[in-house]
This record gives sequence, structure tokens and C-alpha cells, in this order.
Amino acid sequence: MATGSNHGPNIPHQPTVNIERPQDFKIEFHPRSGREPLYQRFEEFGVTPETQAPPVDETPWRPFQSRGDFEFSEIALNAALNKGQVDRLLSLITRIAQGDTQFIKHDIVVPYKKEQRVFEVHARPLWDWALDLLDNPLLAPHFVWDAQHVYKHNGTDFERFFNEPWTGDRWWDIQSRLPPNLDGAAPFCFILYADKTKLSLHGTMKGYPVMARCANLPVDIRNGEGIGGGRVVGWLPIIDEEASEQGKPGYINFKRIVWHEAFIKLFINLDKYSKTGYSYMCYDKKLRWLFPVILILSADYEEQCMMSLIRGAQCKCPCPVCLVPREELSDLTKTHAIRSAKDAQAALNVYRQSKSQGEALLKALGLRAVANVLWIVEHSDPHDAMSVDRLHTVHGGMGGYHVLGELKAILDDVGVEEFPRWRDLNHFTTVIHVAFTDGNKKRDLVMQAFYAALPVLTRRASPEGFRILRVICSYLQLDSLIGLDVHTEQTLAMLDAEFLVFDAALKDYVECAMTSTVEDLKTDWNFPKTHLWTHARRDITRKGAARNYSTRPNEKLHGPLKTAYALRSNGKDVAKQILRVDHHKCASLLLQGCVDALDEHCRLQALGDDIDDSGNDIGHITFDGHVKLGSPQSCYTIQDIETRLGVHDRAFQGFRKKFSDFINTSLPSYGYQLTRWVTIPADFLIHEHRYLKVNYENTVDWRQSTDHLRCNPSFHGQPRFDCALIQLTAERIIFVRLILMLKCDIPDIGAFQFTLVQPYTAGIVGGTRRIDRDLRLIRVKSVPRVDSIIIPLKSFIRGALLFPDPEHHDEYLVVEHVDSDMFLRMKSWAH
Repeated sequence: MATGSNHGPNIPHQPTVNIERPQDFKIEFHPRSGREPLYQRFEEFGVTPETQAPPVDETPWRPFQSRGDFEFSEIALNAALNKGQVDRLLSLITRIAQGDTQFIKHDIVVPYKKEQRVFEVHARPLWDWALDLLDNPLLAPHFVWDAQHVYKHNGTDFERFFNEPWTGDRWWDIQSRLPPNLDGAAPFCFILYADKTKLSLHGTMKGYPVMARCANLPVDIRNGEGIGGGRVVGWLPIIDEEASEQGKPGYINFKRIVWHEAFIKLFINLDKYSKTGYSYMCYDKKLRWLFPVILILSADYEEQCMMSLIRGAQCKCPCPVCLVPREELSDLTKTHAIRSAKDAQAALNVYRQSKSQGEALLKALGLRAVANVLWIVEHSDPHDAMSVDRLHTVHGGMGGYHVLGELKAILDDVGVEEFPRWRDLNHFTTVIHVAFTDGNKKRDLVMQAFYAALPVLTRRASPEGFRILRVICSYLQLDSLIGLDVHTEQTLAMLDAEFLVFDAALKDYVECAMTSTVEDLKTDWNFPKTHLWTHARRDITRKGAARNYSTRPNEKLHGPLKTAYALRSNGKDVAKQILRVDHHKCASLLLQGCVDALDEHCRLQALGDDIDDSGNDIGHITFDGHVKLGSPQSCYTIQDIETRLGVHDRAFQGFRKKFSDFINTSLPSYGYQLTRWVTIPADFLIHEHRYLKVNYENTVDWRQSTDHLRCNPSFHGQPRFDCALIQLTAERIIFVRLILMLKCDIPDIGAFQFTLVQPYTAGIVGGTRRIDRDLRLIRVKSVPRVDSIIIPLKSFIRGALLFPDPEHHDEYLVVEHVDSDMFLRMKSWAH
């Protein structure tokens, strides 16, 4: 889309502008909490309330004799030492871990064909792990117990939003069903994940970990790697496939019975306390009755089938959440009845009374004739706990496998090596000849392939290709919307509307594919991953933002388990050895948390008067406003810069005069008072910098985010001059490309930081192009290099990623899907 009023190379003076911050917030607590609605200013929202600080342990490294001994143990624990070298260390760490819940080995016996088969499972009882969390003084202040309806004022009225699990309707509904006669009744909410993983490089040895997280803790703690983050709580048996039994219903049911019989070992005391509650004096000195609940199940589709006991992709109703018929999976305009544990139990009871009648009913519902272990935990309906997983369903499935597969079938090849670099973005050289299973890489490849294919798959040159680009366009919109960390009523409405757009685009593509001469195009899209993500809206309103049930943080925990197998096991009794190492590392992590708390306590004491009333350290200001220059280079005279660089780049022609004009005519508009005309001599010294750190307020969650920008002629051997979004005037925001970042001392003013940039404000010849309208592209055009301008660093808003259009000189497409903040900013830009 063209930028409309942002066209035109004439650049007026640039006064500083303060972006308006979000207004007040309102929190409505669940009626059972007995708490009045809370109104907060922006600065107060999301801040842990002031409570009495937990006592600081002055020697938190005990039983180590010194801090040095403990820190050495951490190094040794992570090193590939042999058994003899670490025996003493591990025995010491075992003393540390005595108060921490350990794994228990169980043997479960499941009959199959008149044979009693025995399987080994290792489990750390979930409720014991929960008590470990509750007893940790470093975590205690952060627990949230009561459901909340949270609102932000949008300038007219309060608008509800969803982020943490307790802001969703599922938490509210559960708390409403807790016993009304118990004062302070609140749910203790678990997030459970399970998935098989290859421990050995060749995949011959596998593990089956179960991981838990506590939904009552804020997401930064819950999804983090420190205290309060994810923890391995179980190790399930893997049943070897038997060729003679493959595909037989009885054997399939047998494997599911084993899984659920193993899983129940995690629920020791959990089922009891889910009914009676557990009395606990919380950190705020309030006695609460805590009811354990399985709030969220985080898993890929294969594991979802196991957890919900549906029959899989080929059954009559292959969705673990609703009763959509298999032949309607690709119709995203319809809604279907939601599954419930109550209906599943009723169907199983029919089966127990009459196998023929019950089997017909179970088959119609797509369910297995197996009792679900999750039924024993109150308020833990597995179908309601099941959640959309972006990593497998969206990035590794719908986009990275199916949609990208269609693009590969249509394209001979397309290079993406020219796609601009960006921090944390995977880069590729081609689309066709790459194969991997990493959903993170697939996510990045789909986005880059979309922009790279634009000049190739035009409406006229490739009808199929153009239509798959429309599918990808809508797919990227949906992925960005689902991935927002905060959802408002407005973004949820956008999500609803976009699913209809995607449905229409997919049907249009299928219609074209059916008559296409291109081979192997998919015409049947009735498979689960076409449908599963349509439940994203329901998940968001019931359980908060998608990162609450993402499998990404849990998949990351597979790495240490694989390392433990490779470096700490002998290939025998693998589960026991790996889990022992995991337990020792958790003990070390607990000690490190206490040491960090002591360090912070000492730091704050040492600062003393350098801390203001809000607790901020005013003696450690690193940034000039919200930006910081880095990577300093040599000092040059202004004449040297003009002479040396102006030969090859017109942006530097007349640089000294351009700089002098900026100092004397533009600086006053930024609030700098000049008492005289500042003359810039030829030997005026300027310090070049090649790195810029920009902090900005994220438009999604109103928290601080950071971009890292480069302005370097040789960054890892390649030139890299990043782009940015800047506040040019009070009414105008524009894109620019960095040319040179500088710092100097200006007479009468002092140190000043600025940058030479190339604005993207030139008009698009002919106005908005049809392809921009069809594929919702945001297009900008650069002014000639000679029209570059100087701006102060304080005018930077954030970084930006622009893709060069190879078909149109000096024109660029804004990559709005690089992150959620840019995505939302471009929604208002486009309008």
C-alpha cells in the first residue's frame, strides 16, 4: 500500500514529539475474592504490590563452604566430567536438594491378550512440586490467585483485554464453581506438556518427558529458565511398535491405556485436593483454600490425540476440541459443538453396557474406548484445556508444511539471499532446496518466501502462484494476530474477520488448482491443521494470549535432556540417570536464585541515596533518552568525512554545510537555545558509531522493547545499514535508512548525538499499485541520496525492516510481520 500523505522529498524542520502513553487501567476481581475494582495509572499497572521483603540469606551458598565453591560446582556440573570426578560434587548437591521433591519410580501393569505387561514410569508428584513453589520466598510475592477482568481506557471507554491466564474466562468460570462456603477458595493452575524427543543423534534412543509450569505465576517467570520456570515432572514409557499389532484397534487402545496409567502417577493427592482444597497461608498472610486444576494442555496434534483420546486425523471428528466432521475441516466459516468430558464419559458408559452400541457412538464422536485420567481432577476437562500450538499447528504445519509446500510445487526456485538481515531472524539462500523440521525456521522462511516471490508469481504469469500468495498473505496476518501477547476486543474482531478472508483465499486457490497444469497441487485441505487454529479466538478469551500455551519454552528444555544423555549417561537405565542430572541442576538453580537475591539486596544497599522514591537507580543512567550509541570508531574531521565519503556517495556531498544548517536552523525547534550562529570549521571533530540500541514502548503490551540497529560498511563481512521509523514532525512519522551515526561536542550546547539518514518519503509514480491492494503491501520510496537529512537520535521511534522491490528502483516493502509491534503500527499506518 502506498504511504499517502507521507510522500514528498521536502523535509520540514523536526521538533521532538512525545508519544501519548496509554491511559488508566481497571481490574475487576472475581466476586469470590472480596476485592473491590482497582484503578491504576500506567506506571502502576503490572507492578508487583509492595509487601514485606522476604528475609535475605547472608550465606545462600550453604552447604558449600564459600560462594567460590558453589560457582565452581556450577561450572563442573555443566562440564563433561567423568563419574569419579563428580561423585563428591553430586553428593553435596544432593544434600541441597533434600528439601526439593524428587522422582519416584513406578512399575505399572497393563494386561494385553492375557499377558501382564510391565512398564516403568518416573514421576515427581505434581502437588509436591507445587508446594515447593509455594514455599519458595523468592516466588511467593508473584503468585496471582483470583480471576480478573482487565480493561484499558481507549480514550472513550474501558476496553477489555486478555494476556495472562487469569484474565481469561476459564479461570473465572473455575473459581465460580469452587465451594462457596470456603473463604479464599482459589485455583492452583497447572500447565502440562508432554512429547517424545530423540535423545541420541541418530534417534535410536528416545525419551518421553512431561513438563509442568504454574499458571499462577507471571509469564516472564513461568516461561523463563530460572526459578519458577518449567520443570520436568515425569518420564513416560515408550511402547515399541510391533509389526504384527500395527493398526489393530485393540493394540492402539492398549498404548493409550498405558499412557494414561503412567500419567496418573503425577496426580498423587492431586485428585483429592481438587475436590477438598488444600489450606495454605499465602505470602500476603491470607489463608486460602487452593484447588489444583489442569488449566492448559500444551502439545502438538499427536499428543493432543493421546491426551484427549480422540482417534486421530482420519476419524469422523478429528478435532480434540470440537465435533467438526472430517469432510468439513477446510470450511472455516462454520462453527461446531464443543466437546466436553461429560459427553465423553457418557459415551464410555454406553460402551461398558453395550460394546456394539457404545463402539458406534464412540466412533461417531471420534473417541477411544479408554477412560481419561484427567477426568479424576476436578474442573480439568481435557477438551477445554487443549490449546492451539503455534509452533506445530501454524508454523510447522499449516504454514511451514502445507502452504510452503504449495509454493515449492509452483516455483522452480526463488532466492531469498537478498532478504535484509535482522536480529533473531533466520536467513536462507533458497526456498526450494531446504528441508528441516524446526518450526521456527519454517516461520521465517514462509515470510521471506512471500516477499521474494512477489515479482515472480504475478497475476498474469502464474494464476496458481498469485493465488497462493494471497493465501500466504492472509496466513501471515492470522499468524501475527494470534501471536499478539495482549489481545483486545478490537484485535479479536480482526482475527474473526481474517479467518473469513483466509477461507475465501484458500477456496479460490483450490478452485484454480483443480484446473491447473501444475502437478501435485493440493486440492483437498480437509486435514486437522487447516481447522485447529480456528480455535485461537476461543483459547485467547478463555486462557489468555497464545504464549501461555506455547510449546516453544518446553521444547527448549529438550536440549539439556539430550546433553545429559550424551555426557552423563552410559546408555543404560537412561531415564534414571538423566532425571538425576536434571534434579541436581534444579537444586543448583535454587541456590543461584538465592545468591542473585543477595547480590541485588547488597547492590540496593550500596546505592543508598542514589535510589529515588520509585526504586529506580538514578546513579546508573546509560541511555541518552531511549537510545544508546555503541561500537565507536575513529574520530574524523567533518571535512575529511565530506571529502573521503562524498566521492562515492552523494549523500555526503555538501555534508559540512548540511550539518551547519541543521545545527543553526533545526536544533532550536528541538528545544535547544542558541545565542549565536554556530560556525562549523573544517577541522570540527566528529566521532562515528556503528551500533544503535533503541528502547521503545511496545504498542501491543505497553512494555519496553528493544531494537538493535547497525550502520556498518562491513558487519560480518557484509554491508549493513538498517532502517528505522522516526518522528519527523508532530504530525508525521516516516521510514529512513541509516547512513552515518555520529557524536560530537557543539559549542554552547555540549555533547550531541545525531545521524545522517535517507528518508523514504518520495512519491510513488502512479499512486497505489494493484498488487499492493491485492496483497496488502505497504510500499515506500526513497528520496535521492543527495537529499539525505540529519536528524537527532532522540527522534527515533524504533527499527524497521524494509524489503527492496527488485521490479521498481528505490521502492521498498515494509516487512510488517517482523514483530507484533510493527504489525500493529502498520495497521494504523495503512489507514
